[in-house]
Amino acid sequence: MKSEANNLKQRNYTPLIWGLSVVAVIIILGTNYIPRSTTDTIFGMKLTVLPLINAILNGFAFLMLIGALVSIIKGNVKAHRNFILAAFSATFIFLITYLTYHALAGSTSYGEDGFLKYVYYFVLISHIFLSTILLPLSLFTLTKGLNMQVEKHKKIARWTMPIWLYVSLTGVIVYVLISPFY
Repeated sequence: MKSEANNLKQRNYTPLIWGLSVVAVIIILGTNYIPRSTTDTIFGMKLTVLPLINAILNGFAFLMLIGALVSIIKGNVKAHRNFILAAFSATFIFLITYLTYHALAGSTSYGEDGFLKYVYYFVLISHIFLSTILLPLSLFTLTKGLNMQVEKHKKIARWTMPIWLYVSLTGVIVYVLISPFY
């Protein structure tokens, strides 16, 4: 009887997750067609500070994910949940600052030649590709966890966690490699 009550409380977030994922990709691609700032400032602040903030948020998300991983390995579900929610918060704020920067400033080109250029583009392309996959994957993982569908959560989290760790870490690496060219 109790499992029936739990099933009634669970919601199907699948259409919402796919809808949000598609809208996010459209918005990100759409920033390429928005008129750019001519002053390189927003509210009197240089736009180039936003990529630094993005790197800090990615680094924070990475550390929160490590905390979540350690917590769940130790069996501390409450701490795991708190670390995951902190990582989601950092990632959400990152998305806002990322969109703001790219809507107002556009893209920055990598300005060197040689081996490091190929490393940069490999890291950047893999980061972009996996971050696109990560959005719906992380939302599915989150909803399975919040709905206490533990087996389904574990199954999808085995894919989500390493991808999210990679995307967060490579976000910092991309910033370090491109920052001299802002």
